[in-house]
Amino acid sequence: MMQSQSKWSRRELLTTLTGAGAAMMLNPVSAWADRINQDEVDPRVAAIVAKTIGVDTHNHIDVPFSAAEVPGPPIDLASEMKRSGLSAICMTFAVDRPELRNPGDAYERFKNALASMDKQLVQNGLKRSLNMTDLRAAHTKHQPTVIQSVEGGHFLEGHLERLEEAYERGLRHLGLLHDNDASVPLGDVYTNPAKLGGLTAFGAEVIKECNRLGILIDLAHANQEMVVAALKLAEHPVIISHTGLDTQLGQNENMARMMRPRLISKEQAKIVANAGGVIGVWTHLADSPLEYAKNVRALVDVIGIDHVCIGTDTKLTPSYRPPSAQDGPGGGQKNERIGERTNLAWQDQKVGFYYTVIDAMLKIGFTEDEIGKFGGGNFCRLFDASTSGHR
Repeated sequence: MMQSQSKWSRRELLTTLTGAGAAMMLNPVSAWADRINQDEVDPRVAAIVAKTIGVDTHNHIDVPFSAAEVPGPPIDLASEMKRSGLSAICMTFAVDRPELRNPGDAYERFKNALASMDKQLVQNGLKRSLNMTDLRAAHTKHQPTVIQSVEGGHFLEGHLERLEEAYERGLRHLGLLHDNDASVPLGDVYTNPAKLGGLTAFGAEVIKECNRLGILIDLAHANQEMVVAALKLAEHPVIISHTGLDTQLGQNENMARMMRPRLISKEQAKIVANAGGVIGVWTHLADSPLEYAKNVRALVDVIGIDHVCIGTDTKLTPSYRPPSAQDGPGGGQKNERIGERTNLAWQDQKVGFYYTVIDAMLKIGFTEDEIGKFGGGNFCRLFDASTSGHR
């Protein structure tokens, strides 16, 4: 089982690490921005990008949690998506950081974050895809699109009816857990001591409600006991959107040790795949595009090409910092690292993310058909199964 008593979140680990190698250099992202040049794209790669629906199943967008700050500074999500080559992202936010202190805080953050995303999408000329019909139509029109995702059921606070409210606001992808337990927990988080017996009674209710509404279930951050219990209730295959195989640890020992509890074993991967599920491979612990492609290959060798997908756990747009964080020590523009931004996942990256990944996958022998499945086809199968027949 994937358990650890580490108190560190994934982002805290990335922020505190130093000397983490080329993929996590301390250089500001802006210093590398001019290196992305779509003119350098191989025509064969461009052809695959054009005909496949590329989806990052776990891509964070930082937005305000305070009503006074909605919608936050303008973000150029549309341009970043077009640069990436991706057709869609599962546009994700989590509300459990900073620490939740008061009843109702999680719900308030959730509502404000969605309000911000609504306005940012309008400003970018983008729409949410609620089903595969929407996703296919956007791809046909060469129009980037997003699938609304929330990481962690903290906003529910034990109120099941809030899930339908979220559905009406466009939620179609729900990660049941994140780093911290919700005030009414849904299950055991894999980096915390197991204490809930896996899936809780409320967690079971949430899964059933996702089945009823038509929401894709994401079991990232769940320990094995919870995964097994959840699979028994899920009416459709589930996704674990962002992780990596625990044999692929990269070159940095400190990073590998800290990220190890967040990785999946071959046995666990087979449990999800045997239930028809799909597992996302993140860019962490891969020091280059070729290393990333090799990490994908390693997981494919265990569970097959029909059960893997992209799940970077990165951001297309800059981190948001509230006005209160702009002054004093550490204030001002955050110095983001190479590896945190999707289109700058690696130091030597010269073209958008999906272009870079396809090029690397071709170099190690993946076929165009296999790339199409990994790039988005497998996710689309799950998304269609969960949303088909619903509004």
